[in-house]
Amino acid sequence: MVSSARYFVLLAALLAASPLVLGEYAQQILSQAFFFAVAAVTVDLLWGYTGILTFGQSAFFGIGVYTVAIALAYYVEGVMGTAAAMVGAMVAAALIGAAVGWLSFFDRASPIYVAIVTLALPVVFTQVILSGGAYTGSSSGLPIPVPALSIMQWYWIAGGLLLLVAMVSYVLVSSDTGRILVAIRENEERCRYLGLRTSRLKIRLMAASSAVAALAGACYVLFGSVAAHSYGDFVFGTELVVWTALGGRGTLLGPILGTVGVNYVSAVLGGNLPFVWLLFVGFAFVLVVVYLPQGLVPAIGGSLSRATRAAGAIVNWRKVVVGAEGARAATPQVRAAASMRGMRRGDAATREEQGTLVLELRQVSKRYGSLRVLDGVSLQARRGEVVGIVGPNGAGKTTLLRCIADGREQSSGDILVNGRHIAGLPPQECVALGVSRKFQTPNVFDALSVLDCLRVARSYRASTSLWRRSHTVELPEPALHAVHVSGLLSRLDEPAAHLSHGAKQALELAMVLALEPTVLLLDEPTAGLTREERAAIGSVLMELAQSHRLCILLIEHDLDFVREISTRLVVLHMGKVLVDGPLAEVAESEVIRTIYVGGGTRT
Repeated sequence: MVSSARYFVLLAALLAASPLVLGEYAQQILSQAFFFAVAAVTVDLLWGYTGILTFGQSAFFGIGVYTVAIALAYYVEGVMGTAAAMVGAMVAAALIGAAVGWLSFFDRASPIYVAIVTLALPVVFTQVILSGGAYTGSSSGLPIPVPALSIMQWYWIAGGLLLLVAMVSYVLVSSDTGRILVAIRENEERCRYLGLRTSRLKIRLMAASSAVAALAGACYVLFGSVAAHSYGDFVFGTELVVWTALGGRGTLLGPILGTVGVNYVSAVLGGNLPFVWLLFVGFAFVLVVVYLPQGLVPAIGGSLSRATRAAGAIVNWRKVVVGAEGARAATPQVRAAASMRGMRRGDAATREEQGTLVLELRQVSKRYGSLRVLDGVSLQARRGEVVGIVGPNGAGKTTLLRCIADGREQSSGDILVNGRHIAGLPPQECVALGVSRKFQTPNVFDALSVLDCLRVARSYRASTSLWRRSHTVELPEPALHAVHVSGLLSRLDEPAAHLSHGAKQALELAMVLALEPTVLLLDEPTAGLTREERAAIGSVLMELAQSHRLCILLIEHDLDFVREISTRLVVLHMGKVLVDGPLAEVAESEVIRTIYVGGGTRT
């Protein structure tokens, strides 16, 4: 945070000193670009950090423009009236933004929904303004009385607003909540299965971003003195996306430089070469998308970083750009805090009563049209059991786990977790009842470090801050044991994308254990692992069942591994339970030999 604070101090100093060398025309152009850059920062928060591609921020900018313009033209005057109009614009934009989020981010909504809704929003806004006639100024614009401020004063106001929004945004994306935003961008489904209410978080971010865009629009109309529908139309919304992409999404600095650079150069060259300039911007955008998909700032930052490493420099420039913090000092804190808290939680878990029924399936079926994947599956599982679910490919094993982890999946039947029916409940609600699911392939957040992945997983149990980035993670004993055994404790600062397949399997296991589940669903946890890694995972699972009394449902094709750790076997074939009984009876039964050796199976 210290280096980043110095970075913002440097920007503030440049902002304050630049009017001494810039003429009034340059100040005017930059002031306009600063207001636009505020809106571009909100696009970056939504698209760059959270993965929400939106074309509608121009409409919220236009709401700010016209709310203040109409208020000053017809209803209010003076400083207090103007301030009230600006607040009203922000409130109106936030409410509309929340409504857009509600329409776009409901459970199971496709990512294309938000793009469609936000594409329509500027069109609707433009039609409302154009149909307003003389009241809104229609296509001619609506002139308003403006404060008597000099160009230099407006330059400082616009630059100060941009600096303030950039600093607040930086604090947000660097916080615990910022890590969750990146996790949603990387893998929203995994977030839901970690108990996170992603839809609610995205709606709140959309509302806040809409209010900030409206504030920028409200200030801009006071600066420009005329409200025009072009400030809220589809073209402007697309330009905000283009400027963000050119500069570099997910950097905060990129959208600012992209917006300011394009607008300033456009003002200088656009008057003499208007069509050539537009062609140049379009050509540059295509080149950046094809060859520099992360934008200019990350590319330049990467080049400078390599140059400084070659020169033996100490400072990593890219960390300054993206706001990452050096975490060497954080690793000991993680060890100490995790060990202390984890032991207390582990001690509590060992006192749970043995043999308690925690999972019950009654005639559960799953159909896809006429295809019946599960057909009347019934079983029970208790604390301390490791129930191995075996069967050929296509037997319905993964579908069975999906039905237990997501109450909306089964077509008929009843599933009870800790005595509660889960019918109709989304994954995050099932997590609240005590269910954790590990996927068949490792599902971690590649853009985050090992520590951040664990912190995101722990967010369901521990509060997350909007302004503070925690360098400690308080894990329960089972999760901490998994981290120790797998060797992840020495790799907390390493990006998850750099981990081996086996390390990712162990990390995901630790993540689901961080939820403190009572029912643990594991889909082929040893697939692709070495013999040593299999042994480590096996020891963790046996410890979970014996010492922490977890109920574990395990899908695994390695029958030797299943025999080593399971207490009971369920044989699933063609969507039906063929055999359900103790390990010693089922493992050597004729059914197992028939399915895996004798044939007649559907694969």
